[in-house]
Amino acid sequence: MIKLNAKKSLIIVFSILGLALTLYFPKIYLANNIYYVSKDINKLYAHYTSLKEENKFLQQQLEDMKFKNQIVDSLIILEDK
Repeated sequence: MIKLNAKKSLIIVFSILGLALTLYFPKIYLANNIYYVSKDINKLYAHYTSLKEENKFLQQQLEDMKFKNQIVDSLIILEDK
């Protein structure tokens, strides 16, 4: 009889362990996925921010070049007259 109770107790313990793993595995899986996705989002956002700043810089350079081109064009026109 003692062995029967030990077997039942062992079965109950393993059943509870299996149930706990079954219930917590999705939570752990989702938490890990959320972590890695947020990590990717942060990396992409940092890349986006740097590209946005680079775009501002390039736009400023383009405006400067347009301004210089207008000045050079006006000087060329004045020299021709």
